[in-house]
Amino acid sequence: MPAVALSPSPTLIATCDSTLSSGDGSSPPVNSLVRRIHGWTWQAFPIGMGTGAVYTVLSGIKHRPAWLVYLEAAFYFLNIALFSLNTSTLFLQAILYPRQARRLITDSSKNIFVPLLVLSFATILIGTVNYAVPSGYIGPDKIYVLFWIYVTLSILVSFPLLMIWFNQPHDIRTFTPAWAFLIFPMMLVGVIAFKVLTVMDPADTNSIGVLLVGYFFQGIGFFVTILYIGVYFLRIMVTGFMDGHQANGTFVACGPPGFTAFALLNLGDHAQKILTLHNLVSPRAGEIIFASSVLSSLLLFGLAVFLFVFGLLPYWFKLHKHLSEILGCWALTFPNVGWISMLRGLGDTLNIPGFYIVHAVMATLMCLTWLVLFTLTGVAFYRGEIFFAKPEDVLRDTKGEDQINDTEKLSQSV
Repeated sequence: MPAVALSPSPTLIATCDSTLSSGDGSSPPVNSLVRRIHGWTWQAFPIGMGTGAVYTVLSGIKHRPAWLVYLEAAFYFLNIALFSLNTSTLFLQAILYPRQARRLITDSSKNIFVPLLVLSFATILIGTVNYAVPSGYIGPDKIYVLFWIYVTLSILVSFPLLMIWFNQPHDIRTFTPAWAFLIFPMMLVGVIAFKVLTVMDPADTNSIGVLLVGYFFQGIGFFVTILYIGVYFLRIMVTGFMDGHQANGTFVACGPPGFTAFALLNLGDHAQKILTLHNLVSPRAGEIIFASSVLSSLLLFGLAVFLFVFGLLPYWFKLHKHLSEILGCWALTFPNVGWISMLRGLGDTLNIPGFYIVHAVMATLMCLTWLVLFTLTGVAFYRGEIFFAKPEDVLRDTKGEDQINDTEKLSQSV
């Protein structure tokens, strides 16, 4: 008997296609809110971090008028709002679309942004020290608790993600300094430590623990990230300057030396007071500790400025001007906070007023950069260029891979 070729029913094909299609556009089965939740990523946190960068650098201006303090507080509350929006949306995503949430954590090309949750919390903690403590809304004892919460979060987030990331091979030709985000939470402990020490009593024995933990984790974070910077130079030797969205990652390299310089300068100042007060070192040794901190901070400050200029000069020619890649441009803000804030510290330490002027100029440029990026991010969000999943991706995670595959096979068989 000859074989008979049977064609699938047009009705069957239409039914199967409708399960994978978003419709004709008039009545899509996947609404925009669901697509927003599914399309949200950990890369949303740099928006809040960039907002935190604004009030961090503004708070360092030497002569601040009263209205500027109110402006900083407004940015602080905006940062809290953005942090709440990001965490709540990702929490909903984990409940409604666990496959997508798991994908963002286990995919080595996406999970480098997970630690930004901790870094965003760090900017809120810094703002709390700057504005909530002087206003009397929160005391130093609560800040001390928040410090240990931050240290715990940095360990719990960084180590597992490092294990996941290094369990897979990576091509050096695609390297970007943004891969160092995995260790950034630990690298920022020193900065958080000296901010906490500014509101603690040096005579309190707890201040010793904060000081030593700050040095300990700052050392871990810096020496690991400096290895990433070495790989960064190796990569551009092989491929030339990074282009496209990766061009933004060049500014991430400014973060480790800049923040470490800022941390060492201030930790050295606190170490001179705390260690001497508790008779752990002699007054002369305290002076030596502070002097060595100033010297090492200057060396790292120079490296941070070099990396900034090195990334800035080819930036405009290498960057792809696409709104869909606007989130990466937020690297123009928060990684540069360390060396910009160092300008104020050097002005105080070396008594050179010129540093105050340069710091004020860079703080103004930071505000202008934030305004441009926030506007473009809003436009990209409105147009659906970011945080907007495809309907078929939402349906795939809603129905499940197995059901989708069965439907596809059914549409191709009889």
